[in-house]
Amino acid sequence: MTTGLIPGGQSPERPTGAQMPHQRREPAGHGALHVDNRTRSSVITARAAASFDPVGRSVASARSFVRDTLQGWGFADIVDDAVVLTSELVTNAVVHAGTSADVLCLRSDDGVRVEVADRYPEREIPLQGSPVNMGSPDREGGRGLQLCAALAGHWGVEYTPTHKQVWFQLDLPERPVGTRAAGPSLPSDLLPLADGRVRVAVVQIDRTGAIASWNEDAEDLFGYAAEQVTGKPLTDLAAWPHTPGTSTGIAEALQLSRWEGSYGIRGANGRVTPVYASHLRVRDTGGEPSTVCLLVRDHERAVLQTPLRIPASDTGNDAQSTDPFEVFIGSPAPDDLDGLLQRTVERARDMLDGDSAFLLLATDDETELEVRASTGLPSARQRFARVPVEAGPGRYGSARMPAVHEDLTMVPGAVPLLRGTGMRSVVTVPLKVEGRLTGSLGVAAEAPARYSNEEALRLQFAADRIALAVESARLGELERLRRGSLSFLVEASDLLAGTLDRDQTLALMAQMTVPTLATWCAVYTIADQASEPYLSYVLHEDEELIDGIKSLLSKISPPDPVPTPGARVWSAPAQAAHQAALRTSMRSLGLGEPPHRVSSGIGIGPTLATASAVGGETVVLPLVARNRVIGMLTLGKPTDEHFRQEILELAEDLSRRAALALDNARLYSERTAISQSLQRSLLPPELPEIDGVEVEVIYRAAGEGNEVGGDFYDLFPISDGAYGFAIGDVCGTGPNAAAVTGLARHALRLLAREGLSGPAVLERLNSAILDEGARSRFLTLLYGELRPQEDGSAELKVVCAGHPLPLRLRQDGTVEPAAEPQPLLGVMDDLELYEQTVTLDPGDVLLCVTDGVTERREGSRMLGDDGLTDVLTTCTGLTAGAVAARIMRAVERFASDAPSDDMAILAMRVPGLHKD
Repeated sequence: MTTGLIPGGQSPERPTGAQMPHQRREPAGHGALHVDNRTRSSVITARAAASFDPVGRSVASARSFVRDTLQGWGFADIVDDAVVLTSELVTNAVVHAGTSADVLCLRSDDGVRVEVADRYPEREIPLQGSPVNMGSPDREGGRGLQLCAALAGHWGVEYTPTHKQVWFQLDLPERPVGTRAAGPSLPSDLLPLADGRVRVAVVQIDRTGAIASWNEDAEDLFGYAAEQVTGKPLTDLAAWPHTPGTSTGIAEALQLSRWEGSYGIRGANGRVTPVYASHLRVRDTGGEPSTVCLLVRDHERAVLQTPLRIPASDTGNDAQSTDPFEVFIGSPAPDDLDGLLQRTVERARDMLDGDSAFLLLATDDETELEVRASTGLPSARQRFARVPVEAGPGRYGSARMPAVHEDLTMVPGAVPLLRGTGMRSVVTVPLKVEGRLTGSLGVAAEAPARYSNEEALRLQFAADRIALAVESARLGELERLRRGSLSFLVEASDLLAGTLDRDQTLALMAQMTVPTLATWCAVYTIADQASEPYLSYVLHEDEELIDGIKSLLSKISPPDPVPTPGARVWSAPAQAAHQAALRTSMRSLGLGEPPHRVSSGIGIGPTLATASAVGGETVVLPLVARNRVIGMLTLGKPTDEHFRQEILELAEDLSRRAALALDNARLYSERTAISQSLQRSLLPPELPEIDGVEVEVIYRAAGEGNEVGGDFYDLFPISDGAYGFAIGDVCGTGPNAAAVTGLARHALRLLAREGLSGPAVLERLNSAILDEGARSRFLTLLYGELRPQEDGSAELKVVCAGHPLPLRLRQDGTVEPAAEPQPLLGVMDDLELYEQTVTLDPGDVLLCVTDGVTERREGSRMLGDDGLTDVLTTCTGLTAGAVAARIMRAVERFASDAPSDDMAILAMRVPGLHKD
């Protein structure tokens, strides 16, 4: 084996003879192998392998395989990176190299190694230590190795005479496990605030995830009686923070031995109560596992939250060296940004004895501040809102330096966040890292003149101590969001590209946004420039609310189709919801209707649950494809919490992809409709009823979406009880053959009704086909004239121009050809054709087929004329319809593959003298 090492990567040696099982996982200790990555020795504790065929859908299957494997191993923190890298490498194998791909996942104590091998080793082998040119990042291709270098801790390429293998290793984040801490003794004014009575909901979950017990505090907090929720899955009530980058779900959290964190519980009133929870996995004396969950309101998290232990080497013996601010903040996990910010504002409020506190983080360009944490304020209404940094009316003018406002009523708009909250005095200080503005911390009080420069200095000192930790956690969160967004867009693009059905595209758009990006969404479509937006699809994470939201949105005017990119706020749904909720409440109290209505068309309509579901912020993103607005994607939240800018940017990226997919589906549907309309015009109208003759036709065009191909049939009245019939086969299949089909069928009708004989009709048709020049195609045709006779028989005059001979089935079961072969049409100018007369006695059947029937193949076998004759001999006494059906059934059963040629069957039968 030759190994190509990339600078900065390490290449572990695979064990000799290691096998790659197909979709098999081995538990720890079973067949464990050692892998040497030249940096540290690791023990492989589990393996999972799968092989994927060289087809496009294999990329999505490989992503699902890696995601399921790593989540099953409990490595949710690195799932997104692994999925993105696997997607790139498997795409290179199955799409670009055109070979199958083998994916092997190896679990060790310190990380995961994923190997992707293909069977296209003809590549230049990079030498160890030599520079490797991976191409420009602006190129469309060649980014797989660049992603490995950017995301993986170690990676490399290995070559054998038959395989090329790219591998990468993702290390697990270093986190202390099982640590505990005891907080210092603090004065009363430094303790965190809580309600008069702290309620701790105790919920026990059985091994299936269903609620087994529910205490009185849980009833008080969430409004459900124990008998209402016992036996239901906790996932029915839990509102998990579905944000890209958050890999652990509620089901995974319940399986962990211990877990702490924030999520929401949907109460009986339909609202989500933010809670802080501590999960502990236990087992009873019989060994049956269950999970005990302790839950408090999120702002009372200090009751349950366990700060991590401060290392002994950092404590020292001098009490003066310990900063009380740092002691209270503790050492939060490096990726727990929300926990760090919330503890910061709570500590700042308590430190200055304020009524509220808030913390805003700056954007990368320092032009805006985003509300990220607050206490004592309506945080749900303000969270993720953005305000400009520059000074000016109504703007945040004190962000870059400490500022004290003794009375906000004298300077309205100085701190927009506090408008309408009753706060009058406020002190704000900047958070800076290396001179760059990273945020702003403020404390406010309801009384005026509460703060002076001394409090500002104290708060600034605290802000300086925490600024670096906040910025580090913010950058870590941003990196996780971006990696999760990349994984999200990879899968979204693959799903959207996998369908050309308009309704399925609309459903995918909604299902990808809910609940990942929003609580509910609605998709409006615009048929053309003169059409109004139409509400095409509505989805909510709670299916019971979908009909109510659809009803509410249908009663208000749709958003304007503005082509300007980016999300814009749409206030109409929230206003309509609030008005509907007010009307419902006043009606229930017997107070009549409210004095003012937002929309007279709302009526009784929405319930309180529906109004609550759409009562938050709603944004609209245009769906623009090929320089035209084809619809709008509407995203909404149930509360007044603002959408994060990163989420809106991700939604905008998704909307561009979805718009193109939706427009492609529209174009495909239009072209399919046009094609089907044109094809139907080539088919004959309903077959006429002929006294004394049964007629049945079965027609199958080859190819998906084709209704007409190169085979055709017709039966039409000529005059005086005579009928013309034809069955033919144009060379080839598809639209080009169908064009000649239309020419032949219409020409036959016109010429036959001119009173010409059968040979004359075909000779003139032959000239018309040759006149087509380069577009002409040769044609086999069986044409005849049918005249029922008074004695119950039928007389046929037949011309068979290169077509499979018609077969006559007599009442005694014998089968014989009913015509002789003659030259086909569209080849020679001068044809000398003649017609033959055939008499069908009562009970006789005439069977006419195209070569798609006789040339039906299964490997080297072919049905042929003899096989068709054998089937026809079994049809004695059957009606024309039964004969045609039995022939088609025999043809379909002859081979397992779908037919590759058009097929037509025309059966005519003269009934017997007595009823069959």
